[in-house]
Amino acid sequence: MLDVVFIMLIFFIVTATFVKEIGLDLNQPEDDQPPKTTNPDKQSIVVKITSRDRIIIGNRNVDKDSIRANIERMHAEDPEAPVIINPHPDSTSEIFVAVWDAAKLAGVQKVQLASQ
Repeated sequence: MLDVVFIMLIFFIVTATFVKEIGLDLNQPEDDQPPKTTNPDKQSIVVKITSRDRIIIGNRNVDKDSIRANIERMHAEDPEAPVIINPHPDSTSEIFVAVWDAAKLAGVQKVQLASQ
């Protein structure tokens, strides 16, 4: 039985026609591209928290519920820009944590705390 299988295998291999498929010849681009330079005018996304727990992003007062949307918009304009949170010493930690969480939920990897 095994001999029959080997004979059939040899028969199919010999009688099979190997078709050369027609394709496109592509020229791959070379890696001679100049490296991307970082923007020297890169701005940080600065979030200021006042002593009365008001949140200021880009010289605008921002509501607590719209922090994430504002950070997402600014992060979309410059994905490499870090978020710098600048709280007043008299501000509450609840607002600071809300801003930090909103920045992380907006997809920003670099969130920093600025010292006074």
